[in-house]
Amino acid sequence: MSLGSYLRGLFRTTTPTFREGQELTVFVTGYRAGTAVARVGDTELRVTDAPEGLLDSRVRIRVTSFDASSHSGEAEYLERVGESAF
Repeated sequence: MSLGSYLRGLFRTTTPTFREGQELTVFVTGYRAGTAVARVGDTELRVTDAPEGLLDSRVRIRVTSFDASSHSGEAEYLERVGESAF
């Protein structure tokens, strides 16, 4: 294990930031006003075009906008890739 890979884990944040166009695999953790919400740590991404019924599902998304100061953004739904391990 290199020193860099060891140190990378020490400085992780609970509020990661994302760039427009970045694709991620996340879990849909809830719905707010009919919009799917995915949380990555304390960062919240609203998946505006996600279909109903994805709660606790693993999905691929593409970030469409992100505000680092509020740790929130919007993303577009790409596909369902799995279920929760619960």
